[in-house]
Amino acid sequence: MSEGAYQRLWDSSHLILQELLDQEQPLLQPVPEQERQSSQYRLSSLYLYYLGLLRRFDTLYDQMVQPQKRRLLRRLLDGVAGRVLELKDDLVRADLCETHCLDQVLQDLTLTPADLEVPIPKYFLLEQSSALRDQEHMLAEILSRLEPVYSKGRFPVLHRTEAIILLQSAERARQGRLRATFMREIRKEEERDRKIQEEGQNQFNEDEAAVTVQKVWKGYLQRKRTRQDRRTEMEFIGMLPSPNQVEHLGIMSQASLGEEVRRLRQLEKEEEFQLAMVKTYDSLRETEGPYIKEKMMEQIRQWFIECHALTGRFPDYPDESSGGSYLIFADKTPEQVKMELEVQVQESKKKDQEKSKGKEKGKKEKKKKKGKEAKARKREADTTLKVSPSKSIPVINAGHEEYTNLWKNRYESLHPNQSFDSETLQVEKRKEVEQEIRIQVDELMRQELKNLRLAVDREEGRPSKAPKKKAGKKTGKKKEKDLTSDRSMDSLFEELIGFGVLKKSETVALKDYVGDCLYLGSALNLANKLPMPSLFDVRQNVALYGVLRLGSPDIHSMAPLIRSILLVGPSGVGKRMLVKAVCTETGANLFDLSPENLQGKYPGKTGVQMLVHIVFKVARYLQPSVIWIGNAEKNFYKRVPKEDKEDPCEAERGHVLRELEARMMSVCPLPTSPPSPEQMDPKRIKKDLTKALRQLNPGDRVMLIGTTDQPQVAEMKGLCRTYERVLLVPRPDYASRYVLWKHMIEARGGQMTQKLDISALAKVSDGYTPGCILQAVHAALTEQRLLRLSKRPLVASEFLGHLAKLEPVHREEEESLKDWYFKTPLGKRRMELSKDQDAAEQAKLAKEKKKRK
Repeated sequence: MSEGAYQRLWDSSHLILQELLDQEQPLLQPVPEQERQSSQYRLSSLYLYYLGLLRRFDTLYDQMVQPQKRRLLRRLLDGVAGRVLELKDDLVRADLCETHCLDQVLQDLTLTPADLEVPIPKYFLLEQSSALRDQEHMLAEILSRLEPVYSKGRFPVLHRTEAIILLQSAERARQGRLRATFMREIRKEEERDRKIQEEGQNQFNEDEAAVTVQKVWKGYLQRKRTRQDRRTEMEFIGMLPSPNQVEHLGIMSQASLGEEVRRLRQLEKEEEFQLAMVKTYDSLRETEGPYIKEKMMEQIRQWFIECHALTGRFPDYPDESSGGSYLIFADKTPEQVKMELEVQVQESKKKDQEKSKGKEKGKKEKKKKKGKEAKARKREADTTLKVSPSKSIPVINAGHEEYTNLWKNRYESLHPNQSFDSETLQVEKRKEVEQEIRIQVDELMRQELKNLRLAVDREEGRPSKAPKKKAGKKTGKKKEKDLTSDRSMDSLFEELIGFGVLKKSETVALKDYVGDCLYLGSALNLANKLPMPSLFDVRQNVALYGVLRLGSPDIHSMAPLIRSILLVGPSGVGKRMLVKAVCTETGANLFDLSPENLQGKYPGKTGVQMLVHIVFKVARYLQPSVIWIGNAEKNFYKRVPKEDKEDPCEAERGHVLRELEARMMSVCPLPTSPPSPEQMDPKRIKKDLTKALRQLNPGDRVMLIGTTDQPQVAEMKGLCRTYERVLLVPRPDYASRYVLWKHMIEARGGQMTQKLDISALAKVSDGYTPGCILQAVHAALTEQRLLRLSKRPLVASEFLGHLAKLEPVHREEEESLKDWYFKTPLGKRRMELSKDQDAAEQAKLAKEKKKRK
């Protein structure tokens, strides 16, 4: 696309944005229970429109070259992303559910399911690529320095069962290689013997040989024509892709190359703009600075004289907090400025008097009406839907006004090479110069006003009274005591790497978490059946709660504060993959506080405090950061099982593979002596973890993500208090299984043919998780099988044998997780809402029956 095309896209985006801003005002009013459904529909439509704008502004910011436009687009992009997160929070309060059935809204707005995808801004990783490379080099350097220290004189300590498994796997592999070599030689000998026999038996005369050749050749030609006709028919009805894939790939590669060239031009223009900003600021300060300073001082002196002539005394100089001399330059007369200052003083006095009177009367009335008011508020909260005030709408409004005033009617012919606009730059820098000079002038004029009072009125300066501190309850958070004030950040960073707490996350894109959306959600809601979320919904929630919030500090400051999320689902649904995807998409550091990873590390009460303190301190310093806790239910056990208190070498025999992987990934060696019961207690981190979470401020891009497959064994109150959002990750439905089979087979190197019935595989694999499907695909599509695909295409039966060896998720396990979810605070409210809707419908039906009678 050319620059003019991007400009037209920007213009059309602002037309949509203007319509959305006009629709925002009615949403700020509380909505009664009777209008809940209409309010949900308005919120859903706004949410989808803002998602489309987010996609547009991301493309514009990524491809626009002009530096001043890109700055405005960045503010608009962050504001729209913040508004999307605010609307998501409002939808959760409206639906009382983390997943929303938007299929009917999509149909009404003539949108496709692809418009539901949450776009991840490209600048999240592009703008911090150098910082990510530096962190990777630092991590590799520390690991290489620590490896000889920890491995010197040490050998991996393995349990007897684990050692036997390793030996058995090595021996079986050796025997398999020998058997394969032996069978290959036998096949070669058999093939050689068969060729010799065929050469001796098959002796034809010339006529028979000619007929045989003709038959084979005509049969080949006919089969080729039939296949070609069949393919043409399938392409015509849209069941097969067109044969122009090579041409399509060439076009895509050229487009990607053009995008990279535009990004290089962006860097060049940005460097030019940075130099121009410095030069313009310095030149304005030298040429116009003295004149601006003298003009300000003359205006303030004139204001002193006029106020003295009117009131007989010199006025009080405005404080810096109220704007300083900016109030004088705001096109106001001395009388108006004086009136404003007097009104502010009178209002503060009235407030103090009303508070003192209200306290005396309120003490008696509060005791009587406390219970009634609490009940009334609770009823009102339950029956009304309140939309929280938006922090992002003022940012979007300011950006939209700037576009309208500066760039709407600006023609590209003025700047064909996409350089900066010098006039706009001078206006911006002149404001900065005036702001800097105003602060200097205020200091000088305050001293001059003091001298005038002494000389004319014989009056000393009236000192401003310091505001009195209000007595009562202390508000705000207590400052956390720094337990490592005497240590450098590098030493803490190195310590966490050495103990295996700070790890390098695997590169996993969020789009690789494949799944399809729920197409019949609205129909199920009308039937008063609560639909389970699809894998597509889970991916969108992780993008909204994790990726967008951690990717940008500006978006994080505008979005509703969420410090932690909990992913609940059976084993194999991809919970750990989602954690890695959040780290990959945002460039976040991964801290592992799983109970299995902390066994034998940081013993005692002080050790746990030190661990949590160091982790959160380093996480704030290296933000964005993700603190992951696997098997999060163990931190909140109702009753700690016996196996979690014993020696891990004896207790973890059933989980050999998982433990072996954890040991191989860990940098720190296992302790030679068995850990004490206190070190083995998985609940020891619970108290300090909750305290550390409360200390996270809105500016801290640190997210706690827990994963669990057995939340039933945990204490519900403590778990839901620590994790603010609970996301249910169920087994995939039919649509998601269909997409999963197709994606995984193609990713492995398989080919989609008519003989491979993906629909049958999706039906047969009901109950199996994405992990099971992936294992079946890898087991069936070996290297030898991939080499024979051209001669023998894939069929569905090849995967069934491998799939049957795996354990599916039974209906009872899924129902147990679903029942647990509806015991969470949000699940309880959802169940109460559905019961109220059932009662209302039954009452409505009863009234209709009475009317008929």
